[in-house]
Amino acid sequence: MSFKLSVSFILFLIPSFCSYAQKNVKSIENQYAADLGNGTFLNPVLKGNFADPSVVRDGEDYYMTHSSFDNLPGLLVWHSKDLVNWQPIANALNENVGGVWAPDITKYKNMFYIYFPAGGTNWVVTASNPAGPWSKPVDLKTGGIDPGHVATPEGKRYLHLNDGRMVPLSDDGLSVTGPSKKVYEGWPYPKEWITECFCLESPKLTYRNGYYYMTAAQGGTAGPPTSHMVVSARSKTPFGPWENSPNNPIVRNTDRNNKWASTGHGTLVDSPDGKWWIIFHGFESSNRTIGRQVLLLPIEWTKDGWFKVPAGADPSKPLKKPSGKAVLHGMKLSDNFSGDKLGSQWNVLKNENKSNFEIAHNSLSIKGIGTSPQNTQPLTIMPANNSYQVTVNVSSGTGNTKGGILLYYNAKYYVGLEFTDKSIYKLYNNGDRGRLVSDIAQDNVYLRLVNDHHDLLCYYSLDGKEWKRMDFVTEISGYHHNILGGWGYLRPGLFAVGDGKIQFRDFQYQGL
Repeated sequence: MSFKLSVSFILFLIPSFCSYAQKNVKSIENQYAADLGNGTFLNPVLKGNFADPSVVRDGEDYYMTHSSFDNLPGLLVWHSKDLVNWQPIANALNENVGGVWAPDITKYKNMFYIYFPAGGTNWVVTASNPAGPWSKPVDLKTGGIDPGHVATPEGKRYLHLNDGRMVPLSDDGLSVTGPSKKVYEGWPYPKEWITECFCLESPKLTYRNGYYYMTAAQGGTAGPPTSHMVVSARSKTPFGPWENSPNNPIVRNTDRNNKWASTGHGTLVDSPDGKWWIIFHGFESSNRTIGRQVLLLPIEWTKDGWFKVPAGADPSKPLKKPSGKAVLHGMKLSDNFSGDKLGSQWNVLKNENKSNFEIAHNSLSIKGIGTSPQNTQPLTIMPANNSYQVTVNVSSGTGNTKGGILLYYNAKYYVGLEFTDKSIYKLYNNGDRGRLVSDIAQDNVYLRLVNDHHDLLCYYSLDGKEWKRMDFVTEISGYHHNILGGWGYLRPGLFAVGDGKIQFRDFQYQGL
């Protein structure tokens, strides 16, 4: 059966119960937007696997970065003026030094710093402007993860790390000047709580009214829905002794049935009007495949100098927006491959085989890598909706080459479509492959994958207008860390395998 599948018709067929892009707010490609357009917002403020967020304010501007794992370019820096609408402005890392976890972005004097762990050590990059250019990474030659920078009023600088440890830094913040020392034991939460592990991580430091406030994570960042949490402690010095907050935990999901699971890893930030907020992450209970998303809640300070989330502030319900103007939210994910280099929406895993991806004449050429998706590195993007569709035109390859489009978790778990030998094949985990369509009487075809609330629907077209759905539907809700491990997320990607090249044109992303 053949029919014309317009975007409006797709939206009619596939209602988006889990996506909340609002009518009155500009939204790129119908991507999710937290801003409700009426002075309120609905979490998440960033939809996608933007785990371990860290944010810093500079005047009326906010800058945020997050874990980038094996994606390169990495350490994506976002800009906002209201903590709700975010626009990407730079990548602070362009070389592979290992998987990047839980960075900390901070400003000291007139310089911005991002401290981050990768490859068994910790690194730092610097820039005078968050939009770049950023320096090459400097190895601090110290272990641990989840660094958190702090400077005293006298200019002494320290780096706090997981497990309650701390190392002193040089005055320029580019080297460690002494051994690590354990300075904090964490908060002893009730033993009957269901968590993944004690896992004292993510120390982020805030200096206010003579106290150093440590905002840390405990309970494990995945595992049970009630696992993760944000706790706080304070001290008169950056190295203790630390007094735990009477308001702990500051953030925690207490019910496995709530919308947001494993909420934690928080960073405090103030706004120019004197109000305070906490940025943190969590899994959406109904969609773990998209990874840990960025959430925002208000903070209030008590008369005795502690902070807490106000009663009734629920991350699953609309909340009053922070003050500030809204920037255009989101990153353009579609690509007509104009110019001569990859757009910033694309990630090359570990920077491997980067030279195999070439842009010219409004097309992307991928030189074959490996013999199947099991041993290739696809070019991927970060989806920005729970339900979405991706479409691309694929040409027959040169030589013994196959290529196509897929949803990729890792080299073992993926699902998608391949075009080769005038035929379209389904691809499914561990190299499983089967023919869906044969005898295509042209050398290119349009392929479309639709993620419809975890049902993967597959379409093809000869002209990009008349579409046919193929006899292959699979359920993909299990493609996430708690089942497969690896801290991954399910992402659309383009690939080619073999000894020649595949041409791709007109890649389109559309939130549903």
